[in-house]
Amino acid sequence: MFVQPVDYFLAVWFVLAGLSTAYVAWDQFRNNPEPVVMKWGFILVTLYMGPLGLLIYVLADKEPRPGEHEAFTKPLWKQGVGSTIHCVAGDATGIILAAAITAALGLPMWIDLIVEYVAGFAFGLFIFQSLFMKSMMGGTYWENVRKSFMPEFISMNFMMAGMAPVMSFLMMGSDMRAMEPTELLFWGVMSFGVIVGFITAYPANVWMVARGLKHGLMTEREPEFDKAREGRREHAYSGAEAGREGHHAYARLNEHANPGHGGPGGNRRAGDHGSGHGSSHGNGGGGSRGPHGGHGMEPDATVPQLAAFGGVSVLALALGMIAPANWVNLTLSARDVGGAIMPPGMIMDRDTPAAAMLDMAAVHPRLVTASHGLEVRGDRELKPRIENGVKMFDLETSVIRWAILPDVKVDAYAINSQVPGPRLHIRQGDRVRINVTNRLPESTTIHWHGLILPNEMDGPAEITQEPIPPGGSYRYEFTADQSGTYFYHSHDHVDRQQALGLYGALIIDPANPQDEIAADHDYVIQLQEWLMREGLTFPSMPMDGGQPNYFTINGRAYPSTDTIRMKVGETLKVRFIGTNNGFVHPMHIHGGPFEVVARDGETIPESARFLADTVNVGPGQRYDVVWQARRPGKWLIHCHIGHHTTNNNVEEKGGGGLMVVIDVQP
Repeated sequence: MFVQPVDYFLAVWFVLAGLSTAYVAWDQFRNNPEPVVMKWGFILVTLYMGPLGLLIYVLADKEPRPGEHEAFTKPLWKQGVGSTIHCVAGDATGIILAAAITAALGLPMWIDLIVEYVAGFAFGLFIFQSLFMKSMMGGTYWENVRKSFMPEFISMNFMMAGMAPVMSFLMMGSDMRAMEPTELLFWGVMSFGVIVGFITAYPANVWMVARGLKHGLMTEREPEFDKAREGRREHAYSGAEAGREGHHAYARLNEHANPGHGGPGGNRRAGDHGSGHGSSHGNGGGGSRGPHGGHGMEPDATVPQLAAFGGVSVLALALGMIAPANWVNLTLSARDVGGAIMPPGMIMDRDTPAAAMLDMAAVHPRLVTASHGLEVRGDRELKPRIENGVKMFDLETSVIRWAILPDVKVDAYAINSQVPGPRLHIRQGDRVRINVTNRLPESTTIHWHGLILPNEMDGPAEITQEPIPPGGSYRYEFTADQSGTYFYHSHDHVDRQQALGLYGALIIDPANPQDEIAADHDYVIQLQEWLMREGLTFPSMPMDGGQPNYFTINGRAYPSTDTIRMKVGETLKVRFIGTNNGFVHPMHIHGGPFEVVARDGETIPESARFLADTVNVGPGQRYDVVWQARRPGKWLIHCHIGHHTTNNNVEEKGGGGLMVVIDVQP
């Protein structure tokens, strides 16, 4: 599923990579006079590096005109490209296969890096270098393993020194879908890692080609190949001309690479091998064959040079593999946090545990089961069914897309597909039974905030009950011994689930109606904070990266909140409920003071009630206040923190967020 802009970019990138690979494969086997192993090397590298692989092929290896491959590939920088291509094709194949397997097995990132190195080195040495090039290098397989070990070791070290930090920082970065082989981002990171690995390995390969430690680009012409091309050539060379051209190109290269060593019989470095190596059929050029018919080389690198270069490669590898552990937690695996997307600005370091990352992660859009616009309200009263005198309620959690403004929808955890969850309205003394079914991707519970009830019904996960697993259910049953304004909310992963919408009002009328503080209108206000960035919804928290940018009353942000309609002289009971997680909200009503009549569900004795125009509603707190409409007009109820009356820092129609209008008519 495409959930971020990078997903669209990667989709285009991989389409281009496929087209580039198809072209390179077609051109290599149709036109380019190259050994088969090098053809496959360019094909694989183009598959991994996309259009960049195609660019490298065209600039460094694609024969520009028939018969010119030897001269075209002669420069040392191109020979270094060929050597690096061969290294990357083998090593990257092993690395990518290992990365996919270790992710599927759920191995920690630090083990993943080690396995990738071993697999890449083994695949490059034993398969691509020693096996696939055996016919060109000559000698036995194990002789080739011995000869290839040091060049492959140096090249692999530099390549992994580039790839390892790319994988560590991007896979353990803000979007950890990069750890999942089922996600495009995983393959995007692999592709980028190979590109960086190619760049870091290239200088070492140029040096090793110059010193005769590795082969560069080669030319291998088959009679059938040239004969097939004859018909396509507009200005063809004859077979003899092609041979002479190849011989002269080889001789020129040999003179350039080994001054004073003359022609093909002299001591040759890889620069010589890159341009003049014809096949045993003799159609390609004048290069001589090595032992057993192979392309033999006589390295001229000294032991101190090899030791120094090898030592530096080990240091580079150690730096690339170990240094990221100072900034990211390499003990985590794809199974721990794979697929999690962190909020922009969240500080993650080497000590950040997986549980913290999962709690802070965005709601993945693929989990959404329903989408609702502004026409669907939250806080709808849920009517009970009665069985043997018990009031029965059914609650079901799920992931939905919920409109808080006409053009803004959040991905929310909902109860009965609404935010806030349904209002439960009962009477003191009622026996209630509430069946909760969990359709979330994680466990949950429900806590009945402020109620006196049996301990096993209280709801804290792993303390009074086992969490309700995804697909599971739990039955809460108790007698309502109190009256007043209460609410219910999740008590498992509270900072995540309550912040994402798992809460609802619980209103308990007193057994004696005379005890109810009467008003002409009764309005419940449930407060909430939201964090939505880059099209994703994160649980808002008062911490770096978790600060909210949207605020809602009863699941809506102003100007999409309700308008309360009254007449002059009427009274309004407002029930403020701190269903939010992170902030104290100083809730203020314009148009005159209100009387505070209840706090946290407890009615305040008449002698202790007081007038105010602002109450600080903290998370979990409730205040019942009675306000009288003294004069006509539009009067606001709002939070007195200015930022909380904006929508993503923007005012709309005079405000935003935590605002409700009371429209008082004469």
